[in-house]
Amino acid sequence: MGFDALAAAAITQTLATQNIQAGEVSVLACDDARITALNGDFRNQVKATNVLSWPDTDLSALDDGAAPRAPVSDPGGAVTLGDIAISFDTCTREAQDQGKPLTDHVTHLLVHGTLHLLGFDHIRDKDATRMESLETEILGIMGVPDPY
Repeated sequence: MGFDALAAAAITQTLATQNIQAGEVSVLACDDARITALNGDFRNQVKATNVLSWPDTDLSALDDGAAPRAPVSDPGGAVTLGDIAISFDTCTREAQDQGKPLTDHVTHLLVHGTLHLLGFDHIRDKDATRMESLETEILGIMGVPDPY
């Protein structure tokens, strides 16, 4: 499966689990040099990472473990969620180190990034448990083993 199809499948399945029928997400597939620059520009961390996300709207839950706020759709029912960047250099290294198929790892990170756009996070303990559980559920529907 090509990257575009993989991204579409991961994003669509993630949105479906949140009862969102149509959503707009921009995805950049890049290398470590590009993601390092983005990470430095937006997070003040000048190092490579596997995935970054920029939500259009902060939908974060106010309380640890609570559900994020629902996105607002346009009159046509679509939701503009934001942007995701994913580094194939880092993903390839991680997949090899973890003994996982690259497509499974990339799918996981696309689901992870999409959940961030939807207001899920893993900084607070209960939020992390909620997000990881949802990732595992979505990946299971897609036939990808539990990454945790």
